[in-house]
Amino acid sequence: MAALNMALSTYPASAIRQGGSAIISTLLTVAIVAVIAAGMLTRQSVMIRTVEAEQSRIQNSAALMAGLDASRMLLWDSRRKSRATHPSQAWAQPLGQSPSDRPEEGFHGQLEDQQGKFNLRNLLRNGQLEIGQLRSFERLCQMISISDVLCQSISQRVLGSYTRFSTPATGQVSGMFASGRETSSATRKPIPASLVTLRSLDDLQGMQGLSDQVLERLKLYVCILPANTWVNSNTASAEVLAAVVPGLSLPSAQTVVAERDRGQWFAYRLEIIARMQVPTQAADGLEIGVASEWFVFRGKAGRDGRQASMEALLYVRDDSVPHVIWSRIGV
Repeated sequence: MAALNMALSTYPASAIRQGGSAIISTLLTVAIVAVIAAGMLTRQSVMIRTVEAEQSRIQNSAALMAGLDASRMLLWDSRRKSRATHPSQAWAQPLGQSPSDRPEEGFHGQLEDQQGKFNLRNLLRNGQLEIGQLRSFERLCQMISISDVLCQSISQRVLGSYTRFSTPATGQVSGMFASGRETSSATRKPIPASLVTLRSLDDLQGMQGLSDQVLERLKLYVCILPANTWVNSNTASAEVLAAVVPGLSLPSAQTVVAERDRGQWFAYRLEIIARMQVPTQAADGLEIGVASEWFVFRGKAGRDGRQASMEALLYVRDDSVPHVIWSRIGV
């Protein structure tokens, strides 16, 4: 012990203090370097995840766009082969596939005919309320258990989103001058739209009395399209047919649909009138056909645990490739 004390006494106090400071500085340097390295690793990890997420987003979007294009080609091909539209055609089959061990990966798509549903846009024609269509919608709501109050609210919501006229356009205008009659287009007073135009039934969310469950039920039978349409007898449900065909009861419509779905598709309008036993006086005003022009494409794509979805409205006209009216992609 005496020897150790003698050895320590040979070092000056300043040297001991300098040695301690050097150790502390070294430890601080190591700590700072460790913090900087950890921060760099964290930023690098975040950057890698961001790049991976962007790559997945791009690939999912590309898969959805490819599925949309494939759907358009299927519709185009079906229209070239037959003027009638029915579910036995290629467009009605699901698109895409996934690995058997990862069903959430890959691409899935489906086309849905919108003219098999009641089009809320039909409640107005040329700016005027269509009483017959309103009555059809009311009958449909009763059959699918939608309350009268909610039915009326939906009708008012639709009517409020389009410009209307207080009088029907029975007068005609020739040349540059109006006839001066109350019903001429020059004297008809427009009632401007007071609400935002509906693009889909999802725009009805938040309406009093319309729960998510009721909305999903409504989507099975009702749609909203940019133009007036006829109902496709080959894709419409029994409820829709019973609502729009005068004198057709729901049990009779169910019988017609059962025969149809066994492969007895409607090929022309006279066949519809005969098989549904439409009264002669109602046949001329019957807005039911055998073809469809409006479809909704819905697709989902997944990669590395990340998924994206797409919904698009397609319009098929004559022999041209279907037009995309609108589309939206969600994550």
